[in-house]
Amino acid sequence: MKDIDIKNIKLTSYAKTSGWAAKVGPDILDEVLSGLDNSTSISEDLIVGIETSDDAAVYKINNELALIETLDFFTPIVDDPYTFGKIAAANSLSDVYAMGGEVISALNIVAFPENMDLEILHQILKGGAEKVHEAGGVLAGGHSIHDATPKYGLSVTGIVHPDKILQNNNCKVGDLLIVTKPLGVSIINTAHMVKECSEEAFAQSVKQMTTLNKYSAQMMKDFNVNSCTDITGFGFLGHLVEMLDGKHSAEVYSKDIPYIEEAYKCANEFVITAGGQLNRTFVEPNVEYQIKDFALEEIMYDPQTSGGLLISLPESEAYELLEKLNTLEVKSAIVGKVIEKQEKAVIIK
Repeated sequence: MKDIDIKNIKLTSYAKTSGWAAKVGPDILDEVLSGLDNSTSISEDLIVGIETSDDAAVYKINNELALIETLDFFTPIVDDPYTFGKIAAANSLSDVYAMGGEVISALNIVAFPENMDLEILHQILKGGAEKVHEAGGVLAGGHSIHDATPKYGLSVTGIVHPDKILQNNNCKVGDLLIVTKPLGVSIINTAHMVKECSEEAFAQSVKQMTTLNKYSAQMMKDFNVNSCTDITGFGFLGHLVEMLDGKHSAEVYSKDIPYIEEAYKCANEFVITAGGQLNRTFVEPNVEYQIKDFALEEIMYDPQTSGGLLISLPESEAYELLEKLNTLEVKSAIVGKVIEKQEKAVIIK
């Protein structure tokens, strides 16, 4: 590969929207998936399919082993190719951790402009490979096509015991809710593109996005977690509503929501994302605000790229888990509680 000046590369200039902010809106997904054959009715070994909003599919091999299958890819969220590869890979691997599993292998999925320097692609793949290795998995190949907009991600295979699968809709009344990464990365990334945030805030965002959820998931396994998901394209509130699944409601403690500090200032100045507005349109009918705080609302609707885990577990265990999680570099917080079903799914206090 020939040497090129990575600093002059502006990968984000090739994409109209970046990272999970490019995700198809939840209302559109609901519409296009409705009426499709329910995969779990076709095979009793398909434990988790498209009938729920879970993070991955799970297929039972035997009474001791099930496979987790997931795929994610997206457009550049940062300009540096190597960092983009790491972020996209960390995001793809996250679904396995959200389901309570371990990563065993991955395949690259690549779209790349025909006339772009191949060293850029090399750097993207290098970043991705490093994260697969960190996850303990094997990178076994992949597929690539030419496209005007660069895209990268992984198809990931994981393993889990069939009795230890964590689904995203099994929370219980009385559970406390833990978020394992601060929110606001898409707001910060958008602000950085238009030079409306500091390099320090952007560095924090990148640090979070390149941090695997592997480490928080390992700690989580020692506790009786009822439900788990990773916070990605639908934002904190969107994924929380999915977790409640129409069966329960949740109180959210606004003062305890963790976020990148400058994201609040940016949101107040209307430096926000199109993906966040799609999330607000779809999710807001399920939300009751007992506070008035536009910036915090935007942060809670903000699509997260390689976001943290949202964990629901009994109150009797939540504080011990939180203490362990906060030995990690990226800090966690208890942000709410699952309650009996109310008129609205989420009550923000």
